[in-house]
Amino acid sequence: DALSHKDSHSRSVWVSPGATAREVCHMLVQTAHCSDQENWALLEVHPTLGLERCLEDHEVVLEVQATWSLKGDTRFMFCKNYAKYEFFRKPMLFFPESMISDSADVNKGMTSSELIKNLLKSGTCPEIQGFLHVKEPSRKAWKKVYFFLRRSGLYSSTKGSSKEPRHLQYVADLDDLNVYTVVNSRKLYGAPTDFTFCIKPSKNPIRVQDLKILCAENEQTRTCWTSAFRLFKYGKQLQRNYEMSKAAPQKSKSEDSLVAMDFSGKAGGRVIQNPMEAQSAEREEGLAWRRREALRCSLPNLNSAVRPSSIHKTQPWFHGGVSRKEAQRLIEKQGLVDGMFLIRDSQQHARCFVLSLCYQLKTKHYLVIPFENGGRKYYTMDDGDTLFIDLLQLVEFHQINKGILPVCLKHPCVCVAL
Repeated sequence: DALSHKDSHSRSVWVSPGATAREVCHMLVQTAHCSDQENWALLEVHPTLGLERCLEDHEVVLEVQATWSLKGDTRFMFCKNYAKYEFFRKPMLFFPESMISDSADVNKGMTSSELIKNLLKSGTCPEIQGFLHVKEPSRKAWKKVYFFLRRSGLYSSTKGSSKEPRHLQYVADLDDLNVYTVVNSRKLYGAPTDFTFCIKPSKNPIRVQDLKILCAENEQTRTCWTSAFRLFKYGKQLQRNYEMSKAAPQKSKSEDSLVAMDFSGKAGGRVIQNPMEAQSAEREEGLAWRRREALRCSLPNLNSAVRPSSIHKTQPWFHGGVSRKEAQRLIEKQGLVDGMFLIRDSQQHARCFVLSLCYQLKTKHYLVIPFENGGRKYYTMDDGDTLFIDLLQLVEFHQINKGILPVCLKHPCVCVAL
């Protein structure tokens, strides 16, 4: 069973016939000496067709592999996915009100957020509706069609957005299909946008004629559809997977367990409860930090001439010359959670870098520019207000202080070669 992360790296591992994706990930975590147990996933990748899907924790790996065609280039990749269960944590972000089908429950005086939380707790999700572009079989044309996703299956409307039974056409049975995101869909399939996904029968090998390729208007809409497919298909099982992932012993400290502390008093530290005070303490700490660093940098340093700031090249979050689009894909692949980030070379500005950061299901990009001050070279993101002697220092600062960013840096987007 070959696993790879990049084309140049792959490794074979022996997998017992009944091993689940979760068990295989734990085994790989051990053999690759990764720092934390959770948030790893096996990605099923079909490079020629541009299809990718994250295996659910309970899926039996060899059963999935048994559906592959022998001639294909399909493989598994072992990678981070922080967003596997993000819809349990932030349901309102994943199910916009405009996409929830009018159900009887909403009329019972229940707000849509209560409705969503209740449905997720009971192991299902709201009915989803909306326009999607769909590729006409054996034709190049794309057509805009109104779809409804219910527990009983996927339906399309033959008349605008009408949901009258006589206008509904049955499209697919959820139990028998898998949902994939489509990479490079404009080039491969002539898709009207980049936010493409695909459903295909889960049992038989992939044949292009069996693929139903659908295209959404934006990332949030695509994520809503693909999450709903997973929830309707697996229901309670996904919730069990989520509970298991929460119960697993974490080696890395969760940022939720960090608290603001004040060490200025004589009696040792105290926890700062008031958020306003915590914020100003964070600002104070940031200023003190800047003063300390400025002092450290101004001290004569014999190595400074020999030490151009290339320390970032050894860091897992540094991705060299990847393009803006590729950076977005890397972040999407590891899960659109707040605080996922990477740093890359700027393609438009020489000697500059770009910090790509995920916030509220979108990737934002911040230019990091070289800045000279008192004959020394620094980096800055805020026109010189805050200076960093290298990118490592910039990252470490923003892991504790938001600075100009909407959220602290939390999860480095990493490429793992096995």
